Amino acid sequence: MFLSLAPFLSLLAVIISSAHSGNVLVFPHEGSHWVNMRVLVEQLHSRGHAVTVIRNFDSWYISETSPHYNSITVNMAGGGTEDFYRQFVSEVFRIKRSKGSAWALMALQFELKDKFFELHKKVSEVVTHILENKDLVKSLQDAKYDMVLTDPANGGGVMLAHYLGLPLVFNARWTAHGEAHFAIAPSPLSYVPLSPSELTDQMTFFDRVTNMVFYITRMHLYKQIVGPHYSALSSRYFGSADYFSLFQAADLWLMRVDFVFEFPRPTMPNVIYMGGFQCKPAKPLPQHLEEFVQSSGEHGVIVMSLGTLIAELPLDLADDIAAAFAKLPQKVIWRYKGDRPASLGNNTLIVDWMPQNDLLGHPKMKLFVSHGGTNGIYEAIYHGVPIVGIPIVFDQADNLSRMRAKGVAKVMDISVLDRKNFQRAIEDVLNEPSYRVNMQRLSRLHRDTPMTSLDTAIFWIEFVMRHKGAAHLRTESYRMPWYSYYSMDVVLFLVMIVLLILLFFAGLVWSCYRMCFKRKVKSD
Repeated sequence: MFLSLAPFLSLLAVIISSAHSGNVLVFPHEGSHWVNMRVLVEQLHSRGHAVTVIRNFDSWYISETSPHYNSITVNMAGGGTEDFYRQFVSEVFRIKRSKGSAWALMALQFELKDKFFELHKKVSEVVTHILENKDLVKSLQDAKYDMVLTDPANGGGVMLAHYLGLPLVFNARWTAHGEAHFAIAPSPLSYVPLSPSELTDQMTFFDRVTNMVFYITRMHLYKQIVGPHYSALSSRYFGSADYFSLFQAADLWLMRVDFVFEFPRPTMPNVIYMGGFQCKPAKPLPQHLEEFVQSSGEHGVIVMSLGTLIAELPLDLADDIAAAFAKLPQKVIWRYKGDRPASLGNNTLIVDWMPQNDLLGHPKMKLFVSHGGTNGIYEAIYHGVPIVGIPIVFDQADNLSRMRAKGVAKVMDISVLDRKNFQRAIEDVLNEPSYRVNMQRLSRLHRDTPMTSLDTAIFWIEFVMRHKGAAHLRTESYRMPWYSYYSMDVVLFLVMIVLLILLFFAGLVWSCYRMCFKRKVKSD
């Protein structure tokens, strides 16, 4: 009897699952940002939701076909191609290795400004192309999407969600205006460091001066980079040039950090923390890697990866790194696509790709040499592996500075990196137990939660779909003018009242004085 019910119960489960399934439109950000967006997409698909991803025909990371989503390919160049990032990283190497002079640092800022001005211009052109294509807009409207999931590092998904009148959920660490908290949550500059200042939450007076200068200059820079493009879109389609309020009106902010990584700071009810949501227990390694790892004996293994954007290095820098590795007793697995360094030792295995999470979770893992990308840092935290960091660009130096402040990482600057100081940095982290002890403590804190970060993220995405948004969690403070937000009008009003009262009493005293003086004159 029970066995005969099994097919029926399975069918019922499928029917119930499909009855609660949603329809999600995804407007992603290109490059490594897609790596973590894809985790959410695949998980949504596994729970029975229909997912549609908008991509450009020249997309670098986002495939047109996938078992996990349908795609809408826009017949326009998106700008964030492999060549775009490769050329940019190459220029960053050239500038930063000029020994970090003031002119070099200024040149780097101009390079960032020019490249990302062009990138946001391309995004704006793609959005215009979509919204001016009446057939495409009608198909998007007819699809009856429940929400838009987007990465606010560009404004395309923001504009599209508001145009279609759909709830908006962010997969966020950055917006087009910098670190995402600064767009939505109170951020006192006295103890909330602005990326990329590399400061902590314990600032001296001059640190606070530096933080304030960073804030003023960065906000001005971001407005120059993104303002002209998104202001024009907002004016054209929404009747107002205040494009940034469209970002702030998002229903939910899924934040790719937690307070194991982030310094304590104010937050908001619609900010959901999902740091490390891509992390999971290690799986067995492929046989050739397992054999290599086991051959390390008691010394263990070091893994090095500088992320997907930095597949190659200048020849002399790669040679210095290889020479430093060759002097170590550990075995090294290095993800690298450049020419084989002449100084490469027998203890070092170069690979095009590696299962990074599975390697970091292996019992013989001793150290992670990383560029400081958020995904890699969280995998190191999850598995309790200390870090030697080599930041190159974007948020990497700031990410690693947080790890350094927590006593789990040593950071190298590529402008001064050579074989001797690189080897010394590795040996310092390997030989000083506090790095591993501190990282294992962070790992325990990170894992000690009632739900996994991924389950938390999916719950809140489904929450937004079930309730057609999350307006009850969203503050309306972004609609207030700045002088009302900071209560400057209230302070001015109260100051005027106090002044009027003081003037009244001063006048009263003066009148009494004059009356007394006149009486005295008369009596004389």
